[in-house]
Amino acid sequence: ITADAISRQKSIVAKITEKKADYLIGLKGNQGTLREDVELYFTDFAAATEKAEKVETKEKGHGRVEKREFFLETDIRWLNQKSEWSNINAIGMVRSTVDIKSERHSDMRYFITSLTDIKDFAYAVRKHWSIENQLHWCLDVVFREDSAKARKDNSPLNMNILRKTSLSLLKKADLGRIGLRKKMRRAALNLSTLASLVFPKK
Repeated sequence: ITADAISRQKSIVAKITEKKADYLIGLKGNQGTLREDVELYFTDFAAATEKAEKVETKEKGHGRVEKREFFLETDIRWLNQKSEWSNINAIGMVRSTVDIKSERHSDMRYFITSLTDIKDFAYAVRKHWSIENQLHWCLDVVFREDSAKARKDNSPLNMNILRKTSLSLLKKADLGRIGLRKKMRRAALNLSTLASLVFPKK
């Protein structure tokens, strides 16, 4: 099970572990010092990336070359937050380098996981990115999420949940072979169509 940093991650991870499943959590800035500690480990200690297991992939197409380096470190006895996360077995880093014509862009992302095999880790990250990119594209194109003005308190999270719920309903709606935006427009103009989306027949 893969996810980005969200609220109540520790309780969610505990439930995943109870069900005997593995998890991969992308780290962002809302876990206190956890992301910072993992980042410092991989970026400030040159020996860390030499010691950690590594897998590398390279993709070419449309004038673009992207190299991804996946690092997984299972010796995390030093990690202060280790006891706070159920079944945490490793930390990981992915370094992406993209060459487009004469320009190069680099990006690094950090993870915690119950996985211990580097190939499983690399596969999970690639699948997570694929789902994330497709979902983000839909949310932006259909709901203009990137232009949303909601910023205060819990409103960004609440609106995100409502958009994802609406997106799921639109995808399931059987209104013929039309796009999601046209489905949304039909629902906005016709109450019976809206009702069929919100309360689909079983």
